[in-house]
Amino acid sequence: MLELANIDLRTDADAREYVKDEVVGVEFAQADGALISREGPNHYRTGDALITGSTGDRWSVSRERFDLKYEPLTAGAEGVDGPHRAKPLTVLAKQLHEPFTIARQAGGDVLKAIAEDWVMQYAPGDYGVVENARFQQVYRRKT
Repeated sequence: MLELANIDLRTDADAREYVKDEVVGVEFAQADGALISREGPNHYRTGDALITGSTGDRWSVSRERFDLKYEPLTAGAEGVDGPHRAKPLTVLAKQLHEPFTIARQAGGDVLKAIAEDWVMQYAPGDYGVVENARFQQVYRRKT
């Protein structure tokens, strides 16, 4: 299995820019814990966002990053459980044709991917993995 570390998709000729188009369900964690996704553990702290995507996948986003990435569907509902829309932020993505692993952040949870999954780079040192079928449903190539 390919182990990815310290990659930078900004310099990868095969990476492309995409934008997520999705409404998700959000609950804010009442205590520290972990979600186990298909890709591996997602540890979270009290107040972090626990997200259920439109495809049923679940993951966590730190409270510090959540407001930068999502907005409530109801005006004035910031920090309240309920539906949120992904903001149209550009992310870098690359599909890999072999299984791989990558840490979400330095020293963070290690995610495991199967062949044809996508490695995502949200910012330098900030990574994710998206299953190919889910990627096809919720990401659009930036034009």
